[in-house]
Amino acid sequence: MIQPNHATLTYKDKVYELPIVAGTIGPEAIDIRSLYGNTGAFTFDPGYMSTASCSSAITYIDGDKGELLYRGYPIEQLATHCDYLETCYLIKNGELPTATQYDDYVTTVKRHTMVHEQLMRLYQGFRRDAHPMAILVGVVGALSAYYQDSLDITNPEHRLLAATRLVAKMPTIVAMAYKYTVGQPFMYPRNELNYAENFLHMMFATPCGPYTPNPVLARALDRILILHADHEQNASTSTVRLSGSSGANPYACIASGIACLWGPAHGGANEACLNMLFDIQRQGGVEKIGEFIKQVKDKNSNTKLMGFGHRVYKNFDPRATLMRETCHEVLNELGLQNDPLFKLALELERIALEDDYFVSRKLYPNVDFYSGIVQKAIGIPVSLFTGIFAMARTIGWIAQWNEMIHDPEQKIGRPRQLYVGAQRRNVVTKDMR
Repeated sequence: MIQPNHATLTYKDKVYELPIVAGTIGPEAIDIRSLYGNTGAFTFDPGYMSTASCSSAITYIDGDKGELLYRGYPIEQLATHCDYLETCYLIKNGELPTATQYDDYVTTVKRHTMVHEQLMRLYQGFRRDAHPMAILVGVVGALSAYYQDSLDITNPEHRLLAATRLVAKMPTIVAMAYKYTVGQPFMYPRNELNYAENFLHMMFATPCGPYTPNPVLARALDRILILHADHEQNASTSTVRLSGSSGANPYACIASGIACLWGPAHGGANEACLNMLFDIQRQGGVEKIGEFIKQVKDKNSNTKLMGFGHRVYKNFDPRATLMRETCHEVLNELGLQNDPLFKLALELERIALEDDYFVSRKLYPNVDFYSGIVQKAIGIPVSLFTGIFAMARTIGWIAQWNEMIHDPEQKIGRPRQLYVGAQRRNVVTKDMR
């Protein structure tokens, strides 16, 4: 008699029952943990396209509907009504803060914005032309050598302190990576500024004179941070969880996430998008965009359209709708509507939204397309785009890591494989080979 809420698997003439587990919303999952023990067989799922590696209460994505929820709240509501630190509190603690809780959290974060003075010397070990992500991997991983009072992952107070430090110090660390590569002095954080304003100050201020962050640009940056704060079990988040499953300290785990995020198929997508626009501009700009589109449509061409479509969202990326609005606000604020590069980007956007080839394939502009344009307009160099992404995603990584620590079902990650190498054979001595 087959039990309710079970799936059946027939393997080598035997029938096995596998429990079906359901989340709050979303697809059900077939629990295959007993499969190998009962059958001696593994499942084969490259890229984990059909495999849930954990249970999580942090973020939910419905790619078909174009829906993204942080702790149940739609991303469009959070990006409209909340700021980044408010969103951080929500992702970390599960609920939006009260006014008092928010003020206390902001004050706590501001107490940790500075980095250890000796850490500044670490930057001098890198070449001036080093990619900022290479610097971030090294510096964030090195935090465990400077903050040894928060490395006991079994201690809740240590975990909380590490989480606060990472969120607070990432803007300082990212801005220092930029300042080092351009040869300017590091700027200390100013705690009277909000999170986004402070980052802009550390990026663009110099000791030579006063700097006042533009509120429109600060709000645009804040929205970018909110939209990238978490995104379920993507490659970098899964990397953080896998690193953490071994008992590694949080700073090492976040450094592993940064390393994974560096890939052009993941966090480097907006950098790749801007480089695509630069290539089109060099080939003739708006006048040549028709030829570029033809190459994209040609199956025999290697030309790729970067910043359009998404692996998860099968409809419009909900973050892109918000970022499009912000993009136009920033271009209007800075008077860049007629800048050749941005005119090119907007024309490419128009074609993608109207051309049946792209519409029928649901190749809509995604969040990387618009966020890259916004960051370039603000003055952030293309090489730092992924660093901004890492700064935003830090709260998601640390919340996922902390959730994993609390999960009684969590074990050290150990994926299986389908071995396709040589069968057992004997070594032959050199003179006989």
